[in-house]
Amino acid sequence: MMPAGLCQTFPLQTAGTCKVNKQKKAQWPWHVLTVLVLIGLAGALYYATSLMSYEWRWNRVPQYFAYQAEESQRAAEISTVAEVVRQGGKAQVTLRGDSGVEQHLSVDEGSLQVASGDDVAEGDVIGVTRHWAAGPLLWGLWTTLWLSVVSGVLGLLIGLGTGLCRLSSNPTLRDLSTIYVELVRGTPLLVQIFIFYFFIGTVLNLSREFAGIAALSLFTGAYVAEIVRAGVQSITRGQNEAARSLGLSAGQSMRHVVLPQAFKRVLPPLAGQFISLVKDTSLVSVIAITELLKSGREVITTSFSPFEILFCVAGLYLLINLPLSKMASRLERRLAQSD
Repeated sequence: MMPAGLCQTFPLQTAGTCKVNKQKKAQWPWHVLTVLVLIGLAGALYYATSLMSYEWRWNRVPQYFAYQAEESQRAAEISTVAEVVRQGGKAQVTLRGDSGVEQHLSVDEGSLQVASGDDVAEGDVIGVTRHWAAGPLLWGLWTTLWLSVVSGVLGLLIGLGTGLCRLSSNPTLRDLSTIYVELVRGTPLLVQIFIFYFFIGTVLNLSREFAGIAALSLFTGAYVAEIVRAGVQSITRGQNEAARSLGLSAGQSMRHVVLPQAFKRVLPPLAGQFISLVKDTSLVSVIAITELLKSGREVITTSFSPFEILFCVAGLYLLINLPLSKMASRLERRLAQSD
């Protein structure tokens, strides 16, 4: 670090270094303040739960992410236990029926309920096998992910086409796209989901998943269309005119010159729209699609741990959205460097 005396003795030569040192000194108190604010919020949350006499039970949460499922192994017919071989925590059981047909079962050694020479009836439980299975929260997370990805891709394609139609010189394309955008943006997503599932879905015999994806895609497409339109209009006409003067057609000029420049400008709002889409998938629970939030509500009814589950659900949404936001920021910086 540059001593303060040198900054005063040689003000011109050391101006840049002194400025950097002052900035470094000025930043750390704000970081300390940030940490204190976070600690204060955590303390306030703890105090609020203590007033409600709430008992935290985080030990109940892991089983709703993954658990060991048990599958009973039963005798297929009246038979006799011919042989039991124990090895590596497993028990290989051989059952021999009256007809001489053998049945081979593999069960966990600790769950074995028969011994060699025992007689068993049809349907008797010999033992169980255990394997890891995804819990309801993981299944809900998976449903939210694929709903978001499919709806996001379709919404991007719909929005790109609609945004370009809004800039078209064809009055029919321009009017129809404007009506679509205004209708979708002017009505709640929840109402659109109901219309797609109970009206259009009933007429066309659509599944609830198809109706949910259609509603989310059209809703997202309307907002993406406005983002695309604004991005294209932000590019000066000179860019398009220069491309046309080089012999490019209107479509080639839009695809190779205007859209790449517009994409750099619309990337932040597009990322924000897709983050909103991830959260909007929670609304499809009204048509019985078990996404993340609905899974969390179902778990709360059996675990009696509402705060723990809701915090986990919020954390899973953050797990999806924070990397998406970081990737968008990184891509934006990379595109800015390429200018």
